Amino acid sequence: MVDLVECGAPASGNGQSVAGFLAALPKVELHVHLLGSASVETVSELAGERPEVGVPADPAELDRYYRFTDFAHFVEVYTAVNRLVTSGAAVVRLVTGLGDQLAANNVRYAEVTVTPLSHLRRGIAAAELAEALSIGRRLVAERHRIHLNWIFDVSADDGVGGAFATLDWILRYQPDGTVGFGLGGPELDAPRRLFRTAFEKAKAHGLHAVPHAGECSDADEIWSALCDLGAERIGHGIRAVTDRGLLAHLARRCVTLEVCPSSNVRTGAVRALDEHPLPALLAAGVPVTLGTDDPGMFGTSLNREYQLCHERLGVSVAALVDTVAAGIDAAFCPAHVARAVRRELTESCHRFERATGR
Repeated sequence: MVDLVECGAPASGNGQSVAGFLAALPKVELHVHLLGSASVETVSELAGERPEVGVPADPAELDRYYRFTDFAHFVEVYTAVNRLVTSGAAVVRLVTGLGDQLAANNVRYAEVTVTPLSHLRRGIAAAELAEALSIGRRLVAERHRIHLNWIFDVSADDGVGGAFATLDWILRYQPDGTVGFGLGGPELDAPRRLFRTAFEKAKAHGLHAVPHAGECSDADEIWSALCDLGAERIGHGIRAVTDRGLLAHLARRCVTLEVCPSSNVRTGAVRALDEHPLPALLAAGVPVTLGTDDPGMFGTSLNREYQLCHERLGVSVAALVDTVAAGIDAAFCPAHVARAVRRELTESCHRFERATGR
């Protein structure tokens, strides 16, 4: 972790200087879905090419289309948008578009979640999908010097069979940058424990375990993700706040939660941003890294998430710097990438200290 006292990161500060500092921080993004990252402009263009899908092509209408009533409605819309992505070229477009967004938010390293089955069902050939992801990753590195890695997940409603089909695709095609295996989609009717054998196979082949858990369900599903799936990080995990024993376990074992505040509000997992449990998670000593989840659909960015956490949730700037450091520690990236981001993070803190006289 970064020595916050040594680097002079402020506990608080006035608006503009703090906003600039947070925007300038080098960051890692460990919880972002490729499909959900697509900008309104990109989705509008794709929708115009395939009007039969029923996704609005007008940006203003699409913005209204993205007003979700609950998590089930979000999944319905997400599935519809996925029907627009029917070629390797469209996948490359999504990856490079995400790269542009990451660069605008000073992200240096990202682990991007992709759901292969959802694209293969749209008619993209298995080899074409793998190649498109590798091409997009290479272009992002060339244009922005951002290191992308992949977490390939299965939606829980595809069941254990879908999980093994996803693993078969991963192991056969092995796209450049593959680091993890995840589990997303609905939690309430798909207990994490059902996917134990799939995660055992994934880990046997060197893939890190990064399931979603405790987003809309309860703390028991987080325990299950840890004990049954061998989770090394938890996607969301906000329901941990209801279980003191779990909070202590996460803090003691340094299990990082990938927390996405705006996402939780937009899907109804949390009623209002001011009620978000992030401050309680941090107070319990649980490692947290901030993510955007589906920034194109939620109208957010990583810079905005940091600013909201500071302004609306009262998270100190020092604690936000800590979330960057926690993300670096939890990332499945090459050691030289982690060292470079840590070094840049410390330098950013030093620059802020000199500029403000702190």
